[in-house]
Amino acid sequence: MKLPLQVTFRHMERSEAAESVIRDHAGSLETYYPNIISCRVVVESLHHDHRGHQFQVRIDVTIPGRELVASHETEGHHTYTDINVAIRDSFDAMRRQLTEFASQQQGKVKAHESPSHGKIFELEPNGDYGRIQTSDGKLVYFHRNSLIGADFDKLAVGAEVRISEEMGEKGPQASTVHIVGKHHIVDL
Repeated sequence: MKLPLQVTFRHMERSEAAESVIRDHAGSLETYYPNIISCRVVVESLHHDHRGHQFQVRIDVTIPGRELVASHETEGHHTYTDINVAIRDSFDAMRRQLTEFASQQQGKVKAHESPSHGKIFELEPNGDYGRIQTSDGKLVYFHRNSLIGADFDKLAVGAEVRISEEMGEKGPQASTVHIVGKHHIVDL
């Protein structure tokens, strides 16, 4: 961290034990994202009820171009009567955010493939299936149950479709088939 860790206790006495746990957790954050500029942690005692003090832990981490905040609402969560559980859960949330941000920066975010396009190549009405020829010439099997928002019995060879494809036991098959109109998906 470029700036020293800041730990603040509100509505409670400073706890060296809690601060030590926070310092350990904060020190490990750089393994998830190495360019942390600063980390500020606020531990707050919200109120005292029959179960004891309710704790809320808020973590603000500044990284280049962004500030990340992790905080848990404590109302109704009896587990946050334990300051160590509140600290742990807030740091777990911050680790998830840092990991996700690092993955986005490295281009490891899962890209959604765009659906394939094609045309109905053949239909077997008695067999409840057909084949679609994709724009790259591949034949893809589909079953009537894969058809979304259309009636299998009203399909025609040559109809344009958009498909989500997967590998089946006997080769490529469409998990979903949508009929495409001139500019959009249409219902038959």
